[in-house]
Amino acid sequence: MRGFNKVIIAGNLTADPELKYTPKGTAIARLRLAVNRSYKTDTGETREEVTYVDVDAWGQQGEVISQYLRKGKPILVEGRLKLDTWDDKATGQKRSKLGVVLESFTFLDARAQDGGGVGGGAPVPPPSRPRPSQPQASAPPSAQESDGPPPIEEDDVPF
Repeated sequence: MRGFNKVIIAGNLTADPELKYTPKGTAIARLRLAVNRSYKTDTGETREEVTYVDVDAWGQQGEVISQYLRKGKPILVEGRLKLDTWDDKATGQKRSKLGVVLESFTFLDARAQDGGGVGGGAPVPPPSRPRPSQPQASAPPSAQESDGPPPIEEDDVPF
């Protein structure tokens, strides 16, 4: 049977992204996300649980993330799990760590769109998908030019 390896995580960066380049010039950004979970115990007490996840973003995606995101900023990551194994130099024992290799991402901080927020200043590039063109209605010009806001398309809803 063929496996399925897909991860979707939303969290906040615990540090600024660390951007490096391979000897062949490929960018890799290393991110560490904190993913929070709140839950109630049997006694009704609210508890908080934090999971830290290491993410590797390769190529242009890594460069964009390291350019626009800073510590504390939220991001949604889609990717795949990867198990790294190595020999510990100090003890000689086998070590392993489960991480995520980023395949796509979404900026979650709305303030990043207007250049605000910590480490902001540069606006986030607009989505690359084209918007469908709207056919013009054959109504008189006065009906088309109203003072109210334009109707909201489904793609414009922020959630």
